[in-house]
Amino acid sequence: QVQLVESGGGLVQPGGSLRLTCAASGFALNDFAMGWFRQVPGKERDEREGVSYINRGEGLLAYADSVKGRFTISRDDAKNVVYLQMNSLKPEDTAVYYCGRRVRGYLAWSNSGSYDYWGQGTQVTVSS
Repeated sequence: QVQLVESGGGLVQPGGSLRLTCAASGFALNDFAMGWFRQVPGKERDEREGVSYINRGEGLLAYADSVKGRFTISRDDAKNVVYLQMNSLKPEDTAVYYCGRRVRGYLAWSNSGSYDYWGQGTQVTVSS
């Protein structure tokens, strides 16, 4: 069955870095575009914020304005993983981060409705 498992979250000081990993199984990762989203307490699942997106073959990358220049998305289809390198972290980056598999290309990449499977999430806390 399709599974996405996020890891790499934790507590980091402002200005620090983390690398999140999304391990995919049960499907051919190279057939799908993938995205990273985040969710803060009090927000519903359909209110998740799109953070970054990578299409098949890394031909197109996209980022939310709030993370441009600080976050980098990448993928290694041979290892069935998608990464999110997060640098210069800020307290407002604190959230649970999820990776998703995109299947509805007619919706914007930042629309959580364009994804069908999600992982369980990994907590990122940026605090001194």
